[in-house]
Amino acid sequence: MNDERLSELFINEISLLQGSNRISKINKGYSYDQKFIVEKDNQTYLLRSFALNELSAKQAEFAAIRQMQNYDVLCSKPIEMGSLPNSNIGYMLLTYIDGDEATDILPAYSPSIQQAIGLEAGRELAKMHKLLAPAAIAPWHERKLAKHKRYIEQYLNGDARLKGDTAFLAFIDRHLHLMEGRPNVFQHDDFHVGNLIVKNGKLAGVIDFNRLDWGDPVHEFLKAGMFSSEVSIPFTIGQIKGYHVGQEPDEQFWTLYSLYLAMTIVSSIVWILQVRPSELGIMTQKLERVLEDHDHFNNIIPRWYLEERSYETGSL
Repeated sequence: MNDERLSELFINEISLLQGSNRISKINKGYSYDQKFIVEKDNQTYLLRSFALNELSAKQAEFAAIRQMQNYDVLCSKPIEMGSLPNSNIGYMLLTYIDGDEATDILPAYSPSIQQAIGLEAGRELAKMHKLLAPAAIAPWHERKLAKHKRYIEQYLNGDARLKGDTAFLAFIDRHLHLMEGRPNVFQHDDFHVGNLIVKNGKLAGVIDFNRLDWGDPVHEFLKAGMFSSEVSIPFTIGQIKGYHVGQEPDEQFWTLYSLYLAMTIVSSIVWILQVRPSELGIMTQKLERVLEDHDHFNNIIPRWYLEERSYETGSL
């Protein structure tokens, strides 16, 4: 079904959207969802459509967004969820967060404003982590270790291994035990500048909860190292400081952060080959930068954090 026909169906079949002034598709992101901005009576909505075989996951996502309201998290408000009649198409209707993607707008701001936005982002992330996993969710280390074993098998049997991978693979093996007994809390699981909206120099909201999970809160920060630090180091340091209420993270945080980041190098290679093999070169460059940031995980604190903090304190 083409976009025009799908847009027409949404406007005709969703009573809240009937008589809308405008509907336009959003062509960004890696999600399989189709996303639309809908305007009606000076109100703007975000409409996400999905295949009905994803209904269970989408219901969990919608419920999580609703639960975020209990913690005053800056994110969309859930309005309605349903399906189009005589079709295999489900939809989720949310309020729309106006502004620019942080990836695009952060470089336009001064370093101090970038860091201030990062502080806001860190505080929002801390709010999310107040939501504990349901009792039925298995312990974090069991689920994460099972995933890692699947990824490492595919990585080792594949043709896209990174040069000098022995060091970071050994680092992972030495520290896997640290996952035992870690907290099991809500994870956005894709928290980085690509999923944050900024307006007028302030954080406007967090978007895209479709990869939500439950587990160790430290795991959320690996996307900061992978993606956010590439766009804005002041923002990324701000996020870490905001989350830790202005305190310096301890050694346990940095060791777990490095463990999860190293594990993500493995899963990222496997994932990109499955989803966007044409972007293997781009992904490899990102991963090599991460390895350089940590001297192939001889250092648990990334170079960009140490250098920026040294500059701030005047010790350089």
